[in-house]
Amino acid sequence: MNETRTEQPVTSARTGTSSLPAIEAVGLTKRFHGFTAVDGVDISVRQGEVVAFLGPNGAGKTSTIDMLLGLSQPDSGSVSLFGLTPRQAISRGLVSAVMQTGGLLADITVRDTMKLTASLFAHTTSIDAALERAGILDIADRKVQKCSGGQQQRLRFAMALVSDPGLIVLDEPTTGMDVEGRHSFWQAIHADAQRGRTVLFATHYLEEADQYADRIVLIRKGRIVADGTTAEIKAMASGRTIEAEWDGQSADAQAEIAALPGVDSVEVRGPRIIIRANDSDAVARHLLTRTSARDVTITSQNLEQAFLRLTGDDTEGE
Repeated sequence: MNETRTEQPVTSARTGTSSLPAIEAVGLTKRFHGFTAVDGVDISVRQGEVVAFLGPNGAGKTSTIDMLLGLSQPDSGSVSLFGLTPRQAISRGLVSAVMQTGGLLADITVRDTMKLTASLFAHTTSIDAALERAGILDIADRKVQKCSGGQQQRLRFAMALVSDPGLIVLDEPTTGMDVEGRHSFWQAIHADAQRGRTVLFATHYLEEADQYADRIVLIRKGRIVADGTTAEIKAMASGRTIEAEWDGQSADAQAEIAALPGVDSVEVRGPRIIIRANDSDAVARHLLTRTSARDVTITSQNLEQAFLRLTGDDTEGE
């Protein structure tokens, strides 16, 4: 055990100089056997931001996160965390990560896992406080192998909190959690961010990004294709969805709608027609005056639709 370690109550996240970004990545490139997984990625994250890093499978999310954490080296480009190299920042306890798997010993208790983790740092928070914030203080004496997948993920979160880092990187952090568990987990993350903690997270639950992120960065085929607030990302995917009762309409009537200017797609699902178009007013006017369609509704793009539109045809596995 490290005898110089001091255990302190959880107050606020430790950070570097406040004027420095928590993450500054410039021109990150990573290739595997001739395939470019990450292609000139630039990311800058201010201290205290909560940033969602999204993209389809194979887009380069995990490869980028590995480089940010110093788990792999970029073929070109640079990374700094609070003005330090990833290794320096992590060794000082300024950066922690919650990954999907790994890092747990099955035959020891939750509390002993936390003690072992805390022994690696000179500065730590209260173990019980970290467990409580992760929502697993009541199972502190349970062996890890007896914990559910969601409880083990919460333990990884508690382990990440123990050094009181200024930056937490989360890679699919709520995998294995039920809806209630995900909600309480994000409440804890949000409370951390209010203290000044910086959070970068990758998730396939788009509603988490929509609800909890200050900013969203979208990656596609190794390149950043969008970067902004949730509202800005939705606005980038222009167009609206028009739905109407369509029972009994002819194929010719459907073809006329598809030929209207600005119509991206037309789909008939049972008794309803679903149209995606830039000029929703023109489509609605056509439906109401040129067809017998009824019960017309118009909705703007949600984050899922914007995600699909901006990341498009990425289907390769990472």
